[in-house]
Amino acid sequence: MSSTVPPALPGERLALDGPAGPLTVYVRGQGPALLLVHSVNAAASAAEVRPLFERAAATHTVFAPDLPGFGLSDRSDRPYTPRLMTDALHQTLRAVRARCGVAPVDALAVSLGCEFLARAAVEQPAGIGRLALVSPTGFMGSRAWRGAPGSTRTVPGLLPLLRGPGWGGALFRGLTKPGVIRYFLRRTWGAREIDEALWAYDVQVVRAPGAEFAPLHFLSGGLFSADIHDVYDALAQPVWVAHGDRGDFTDYRGLAAFAHKPNWQVSPLHAGALPHFEPASGYLEAFDRWLADGASAGVSAPRR
Repeated sequence: MSSTVPPALPGERLALDGPAGPLTVYVRGQGPALLLVHSVNAAASAAEVRPLFERAAATHTVFAPDLPGFGLSDRSDRPYTPRLMTDALHQTLRAVRARCGVAPVDALAVSLGCEFLARAAVEQPAGIGRLALVSPTGFMGSRAWRGAPGSTRTVPGLLPLLRGPGWGGALFRGLTKPGVIRYFLRRTWGAREIDEALWAYDVQVVRAPGAEFAPLHFLSGGLFSADIHDVYDALAQPVWVAHGDRGDFTDYRGLAAFAHKPNWQVSPLHAGALPHFEPASGYLEAFDRWLADGASAGVSAPRR
């Protein structure tokens, strides 16, 4: 863990260790447990779930890990895979059960974090309750991702090329200049106005030692699951999907194969890919209803 980066979120910080290595998990609030999982990108961290973390802490005990390779968690030079990220969620869930008991934990994830959460939920169906997936990956275009179990979308030879004989760090630094981070956040929002506090934290977190290792695996395709449609299909829990119609992440044609499932509900929004940072999107109010409906039977998604 690094002392060069400030904490992403207010509240208590748990220092966990296990199969996924040292993890930092932010905890705040009292009540039923809620797990929040951030996305994966060059500057990812638990800061990406800040509005949800602060809002849900009024009624829940909220847990938000920095995934391996990001934030205050271990950023060592090692393989970063969907298996590692899923193991990190299992590691976090053990701490959740120790604090809050064995009741199923409702969980929300953002973007690529949705793939890790879905895999954890399939592997631990009794431990994870309802799922809220925000701008989930795996649905772009019409291709069915039904590869061998545990397979990834790694582009052969790309990771060594990205890392190169010494230029991997330079590539990462070029992708994480303050102006470049702002550019990519504007593409994520689909607007010029972004969350300035998130941008400022991103600028800090990418300067930490080892910050390039996990993002380079991400760029190589190694953190995307080639079997993710089989994983999504295997979810027995209620699933609420929300996605926006602005920015770079608006192609959800692949959702057509899942939207008819009785335990799935899809909510299109007029927003970017992080609608919880946009009060006008209505997502925060829908999230409040989803939290309040936690004890309901059947599919529990926002009422319309």
